[in-house]
Amino acid sequence: MQTNWKIGTLFGIPLFLDPLWFVILGLATLNFGVAYQEWGATIAWSAGIVMALLLFASVLLHELGHSLAARSQGIKVNSITLFLFGGIAAIEEESKTPGKAFQVAIAGPLVSVGLFFLLRLVAIAIPDSNPLSIMVGDLARINLVVALFNLIPGLPLDGGQVLKAALWKVTGDRFQAVHWAAKAGQILGYAAIASGFAVDFFTRELVLGLWIALIGWFAIRNANSYDRVTTLQESLLKIVASDAMTRDFRVVDADQTLRTFADSYLLDTAAPQVYFAASDGRYRGMVAIDDLRLVERSEWETRTLQSIVHPLTEIPTVTESTSIAEVINKLDNEQLPRITVLSPAGAVAGVIDRGDIVSAVAQKLSIPFTDVEIKRVKEEGSYPPGLQLGVIAKSTVN
Repeated sequence: MQTNWKIGTLFGIPLFLDPLWFVILGLATLNFGVAYQEWGATIAWSAGIVMALLLFASVLLHELGHSLAARSQGIKVNSITLFLFGGIAAIEEESKTPGKAFQVAIAGPLVSVGLFFLLRLVAIAIPDSNPLSIMVGDLARINLVVALFNLIPGLPLDGGQVLKAALWKVTGDRFQAVHWAAKAGQILGYAAIASGFAVDFFTRELVLGLWIALIGWFAIRNANSYDRVTTLQESLLKIVASDAMTRDFRVVDADQTLRTFADSYLLDTAAPQVYFAASDGRYRGMVAIDDLRLVERSEWETRTLQSIVHPLTEIPTVTESTSIAEVINKLDNEQLPRITVLSPAGAVAGVIDRGDIVSAVAQKLSIPFTDVEIKRVKEEGSYPPGLQLGVIAKSTVN
């Protein structure tokens, strides 16, 4: 369920707020407000909330850097969301080369470093006696910290994305690069949790220790997610159409009349929904049931199926060796309920719908899906909410 709140758009990119963002907004306001108490309570708390908002404006600009770099490569950016741990840009697909992936990864930290230098110049121009000089200087340092923190080499941080791009360049294997960068993120996450508990134990700084541990938990959770998605992407390329297709169709005589066909098959509610017509040992095409409605009933006695079939060359098809990732993309791009699989000889080898795809992926990855769930996918024509195969397949095939 979508719980984020849309607050507007920036450069055509939707902006969202996670409700938990207000927690960190409050903590940041408290932190700055306490630090500025020497200016008096009213000014201090006002400066505190201004600094908290400017902090998130900096985070927003950081994510915008990633987003605009991705858009310059023709990649769609679905949204930018501010949440408890900062911000995240939802970029629809992977860059096509390691170099371009590096550009997207480094863009955010470069924006933060640029803000650091710009704000430092502004702070220098303001007299030291002016509280604004302190605020601008603090914001400059925060942007530098954001840049350096994000360059830690482990997913999901930007440094992990940079590491992934470098490993991709060296190994030539994008998937292996993600696995290694995710592993680095997991190790760093566990180290952060351990550090958080150590801070609690040795310094009694419970809030700081808990925050460090939460960051570690977030890193592990997202590194695991990267790892799982990458494993799924690899599977979508390894599974081919012949692994998922079924024979859930019927071959009928192309020379029979429409009346004979209707009486023999359409009254049978248990009959398959897909029919292929054949004669003289050759497939003539697919029979679309809806086409019968376009023919006058008076002609059903004389017209044959041959007259209304759609030749195999004119219907959406894939070969047995087509990857499931490509099959998923074709189904989604052309908004098809199912697709026909052809053998090397050009004959009908099978058909695939979304339920067949989910079944094949579940078997490959040992994901428990019941027959009832697979049946529901077939009837509704949509993937299970926890298995966003359409989005993942699109990001898999460059």
